[in-house]
Formats: sequence, C-alpha cells, structure tokens
Amino acid sequence: MSHNPILEDLHAARQKLLAEAGGDLHRYVEEAKRRTLASGRVIVEPKQPAAKQTSETRSESLRRQEASAAPLDR
Repeated sequence: MSHNPILEDLHAARQKLLAEAGGDLHRYVEEAKRRTLASGRVIVEPKQPAAKQTSETRSESLRRQEASAAPLDR
C-alpha cells in the first residue's frame, strides 16, 4: 500500500475524535454536528439528484402534460 501522509493525518484525527467520544460513534457524530453548527459557517444541504428518466418515462410524462393542458382553439 502506498504511503499517503495526508490520508494518514485524516485517519489519525478521526481516531482522536472518536476516542474523545469514548469510542461511541453516535456521540462522535452528535459532537461533529455541534462543532459544525458552532462554527458559524453556512451549511448547505445538497439537493437530491432527480431520478434519471428513460425515453419511455419521458414519453409518458409528455403525454400526461399534453392531456392536462387546455385544448387550443382550432
């Protein structure tokens, strides 16, 4: 395995924080949330990606839109 000092530092920091939480993963996560909120930084929740549409579901979606649209004057 290759030697990556940055990754080793990250793992060591995580182990230290987990040890400070008494090895309790739930407590570790709660304390991380508390530190994040206390930082005063803006927290942005990522949007969930929309489900990919297949050509069949796209066609069905278009049919529904056309069916619900008001009829045009002919």
